[in-house]
Amino acid sequence: MTLTTYIREIPKAELHIHIEGSLEPELMFEIAERNRVVLPFSCVDEVRKAYNFTDLQSFLTIYYQGMMVLQKERDFFDLTLAYLKKAHTDGVRHVEIFFDPQGHTERGIAFETVISGIHAALQGGEQRFGITSRLIMCFLRHLSPESAMTTLNCALPFRKWITAVGLDSSEKGNPPAKFATVFDRARAEGLLSVAHAGEEGPPDYIWQALDLLGAARIDHGVRCVEDSRLVERLRTGHVPLTVCPLSNIKLRVFPTLGEHNLKHMLDMGLCVTVNSDDPAYFGGYLVDNFQAVQEALNLDRNAIRTLAENSFRASFLTKKEKRGYLEELDRFCLSKG
Repeated sequence: MTLTTYIREIPKAELHIHIEGSLEPELMFEIAERNRVVLPFSCVDEVRKAYNFTDLQSFLTIYYQGMMVLQKERDFFDLTLAYLKKAHTDGVRHVEIFFDPQGHTERGIAFETVISGIHAALQGGEQRFGITSRLIMCFLRHLSPESAMTTLNCALPFRKWITAVGLDSSEKGNPPAKFATVFDRARAEGLLSVAHAGEEGPPDYIWQALDLLGAARIDHGVRCVEDSRLVERLRTGHVPLTVCPLSNIKLRVFPTLGEHNLKHMLDMGLCVTVNSDDPAYFGGYLVDNFQAVQEALNLDRNAIRTLAENSFRASFLTKKEKRGYLEELDRFCLSKG
């Protein structure tokens, strides 16, 4: 079995995927047509040409623009199911999906419309593809803490469908501390927490996410290496980092994949996972990210297996579910040599 095939077929989980970021231009145009939304682009090629980002904010501008086509429950269902179909071909067994309700409720779409479409597709994905899932509701950090609290209140009637809350959007100038109160409330309601930190923001944002938000995982976290004390905290505390290699290159976090610090973090004993972030915008789904870092950093099969194992260990699955997937992973690796 070639290494390319090994990467595709090895059982794995994806823990950092923004469902709105999986909106491919073709589906964007399809949904826009049925909802009679006029896009600022004339064709699919024009959309793709616009994906030349200089930083996180330049991406977010187009990201929120594309989101405008999503208006009905069917739209969110179609979006989520399209991602699950792709994940299935990539050997994904479990997904933990982010969604951004404020990006929809701020433009008049009911919270129930958003979550009902996503939830129905996740149920369908488990039935059709055997992919288990957890749903993570993110707060947009460029909006106010009051807006986040309103969103949390909207979410509580659907508490049984949501596993955790997260924090995303533009990191610069929006420290995790700004949202400590709403995260306290979310944890009091029994929700777990994660947070984007240490992508464009400093290592201090990772400290804040851990100490003030109670984050069980850090999304991105690549700047942790700038603080040796933080690295030790993450290592000894077994705090997972959901790293998104192609995203980091597209948003200029690293100049090239060959300069990415993923292998260095693995060598330091950190629980690193590979993820696709916003695959429709950043040029690759999960296998594309695995393949790219394998080639750029010369990762061997043992490193690929470690990344796959980390993805299950870092998930919000139950101990029993984790054990089942890890046993499947062991069988796969034993049979493939």
